[in-house]
Amino acid sequence: MKKTWWKILASFLVVYATIAGLLLGVPHLAILNETIRNLYFHVPMWFAMMVLFSISVFYSVRSLSTKSEIDDLKAVESVNTGIIFGFLGLITGAIWAKFTWGQFWSFDPKQNFAAISILLYFAYLILRNAIDEEQKRAKLSAIYNIFAFPMMVVLLFVLPRLKDSLHPGNGGNPGFNSYDLDSRMRMVFYPACLGWILIGYWVYTIRFRIRTIENKEQHIRD
Repeated sequence: MKKTWWKILASFLVVYATIAGLLLGVPHLAILNETIRNLYFHVPMWFAMMVLFSISVFYSVRSLSTKSEIDDLKAVESVNTGIIFGFLGLITGAIWAKFTWGQFWSFDPKQNFAAISILLYFAYLILRNAIDEEQKRAKLSAIYNIFAFPMMVVLLFVLPRLKDSLHPGNGGNPGFNSYDLDSRMRMVFYPACLGWILIGYWVYTIRFRIRTIENKEQHIRD
């Protein structure tokens, strides 16, 4: 029970956020209207991705000093899981865009930079698959990951602010503040963020255990 309480919490929060997010009242604002409910799904995906990429860069830094295969595996599996949530963020964002802006992809700066951020981490996986020697692969991919993370932060949080955007807070769309993110929405939004972050971490731990077993079997065969 001590090891699974956070998994139970994660499941409860996600189920609660999903049900409450669809049933509880929300502010009815121009442009957003009922689509504002997607806030409970779209934004938590990006938060989960950011946490997973943070875990990845931590273990990449650590692996350079420890040269541990375990640290390297944790780094790559957190990236693999983070990319999944990044895709979910793009998909939920595209659906939201269709109903508010009229098309799935409008080449909005935030959409473009988010897609580039995901491609950065695809390049990380391609780099790993291109190198056969384990130590060299671990070292080069760790160095790449350390540089990719701040680039991703700039792409998601800095560059979009330098341009007009259709996203909330720009171009006539209201921002998510005390005016629209009222107490009803906060009761759902914050649990949703925590719940999806924990689900993301849970998926990462499962992937890591599976990868560890596969590596042990490979070493036995070798």
